[in-house]
Amino acid sequence: MLELLTSALVTDGLMWIVFAALLAGLVRGFSGFGTAMIYLPIASQFLTPVEALVTLTIMDSLGPIPAIPRAVREADWPDLRRLLLSLVFFLPIGLWLLVSVPPETFRLSVSMVSLLLLAALILGVRYQGRLSPPKVYGVGGAAGLLGGAVGLPGPPVILFYMASSHAPNVIRATVMIFLFSFDLILITMLGYKGLLSLSGLALGLILAAPMLIGTMLGTWLFRPSYEKLYRAAAYVIIGVSALRGLPIWG
Repeated sequence: MLELLTSALVTDGLMWIVFAALLAGLVRGFSGFGTAMIYLPIASQFLTPVEALVTLTIMDSLGPIPAIPRAVREADWPDLRRLLLSLVFFLPIGLWLLVSVPPETFRLSVSMVSLLLLAALILGVRYQGRLSPPKVYGVGGAAGLLGGAVGLPGPPVILFYMASSHAPNVIRATVMIFLFSFDLILITMLGYKGLLSLSGLALGLILAAPMLIGTMLGTWLFRPSYEKLYRAAAYVIIGVSALRGLPIWG
């Protein structure tokens, strides 16, 4: 184990990767979103697509654990079962795309999806119709496909399921368990396919520390009266990270 941690500490671009984890945690702390959209465009400049996805999954899955028991009680389980069933079906297709495309294509896809979601958030784009069970299946499938291909399961959930008629606490709990389950299912599938490297796991555990520090700092800095300012700062950071991740920079 010590050798794995030592090898992880000599990863090319480690300081930038640590900075990305810290920055992603900071933004999540004061805005509640944006982790993958900040971390992946930066990390994918130094790690393979699978390594970037593994490290994100490991460090991001540890944070919500204390809140899971309450979320289990508040979640809408019929919708959650639909989301997860569709996720399990479409995630392998996304993973196939992940290992089939060149790293430059992965970087471009991550950055472009992040920029598109950022534009949707800024413009206030939301689905306005009623989310029937078939549409909930569609949201889960789209999340699985995007999550497997570019590590971003959040956009379909944010743009569609967040507009459902459920109470805010129910939506939050359902989405939290869905994304936490995504992390667990993703790690399981990567391990089954032989894509889960011990060095990636070790690096993910190391990055959990700056991620946690950033989240705690962002939470401490947050003041409800300045919510719009924090959201604007999150948008700027996501935009810069996504633009910096474009393969045109080398």
